[in-house]
Amino acid sequence: MHLRFLVTALALCATLSACGDKATTGPASKDGNAETLPTPEGARGGVTGMPDKPGPGQIGLPQPDEGEVALDENGNPILPEGTGESTTEAPDTAAAEATSEPTVQDAVGVIRDYYAAINRRDYAAAHALWSDGGRASGQSAEQFAGGFADTTGVSIEILAPGQVDAAAGSRYIEVPVALTATHADGRQQRFVGAYTLRRSVVDGATADQRAWRIGTADLREVEQ
Repeated sequence: MHLRFLVTALALCATLSACGDKATTGPASKDGNAETLPTPEGARGGVTGMPDKPGPGQIGLPQPDEGEVALDENGNPILPEGTGESTTEAPDTAAAEATSEPTVQDAVGVIRDYYAAINRRDYAAAHALWSDGGRASGQSAEQFAGGFADTTGVSIEILAPGQVDAAAGSRYIEVPVALTATHADGRQQRFVGAYTLRRSVVDGATADQRAWRIGTADLREVEQ
């Protein structure tokens, strides 16, 4: 029994040895020596296309490709620590200043506010809407208020304003109007004409000087 087992084991070892020789040898060369198998052209590390010393592979979360920005679970960009960078662009300062400048509609609003103040008998507020603190009206605040002593109300139609014109350090715009003034005795007067508003654009001008104010008025009564 032991002898048969020994013979079988020896035969198995001889078979494995023969297989190993066939796997490690190639066709015989002309001089009778064994020729090794050819290595694939461009192969590195024994396997085509693999690095000589492959690393352990990626560790941790997948990293973004070059040029991409990693995002958190809320979709916000993840910035490297200590960079202090922000993906939010700073607003264009020049554009912000341009949008804050008084517009044509602001000029129209001054005329609307002017007559709203007159109708509520706030003559001081109406007088202040003239340039130079009211001095452009050619009257003091008291004289201005006295001119409306007999007026019970004014209805006004503001027409399409003209274009903004430029002068040295100033801007001008004309706002056409048609208005009807009602007096205490019921008499009505109709006027047509235009107000010319101006504002300063020089460096150092105050906020009030940069705002539209009434510079002159050209109103003519229309015979009814």
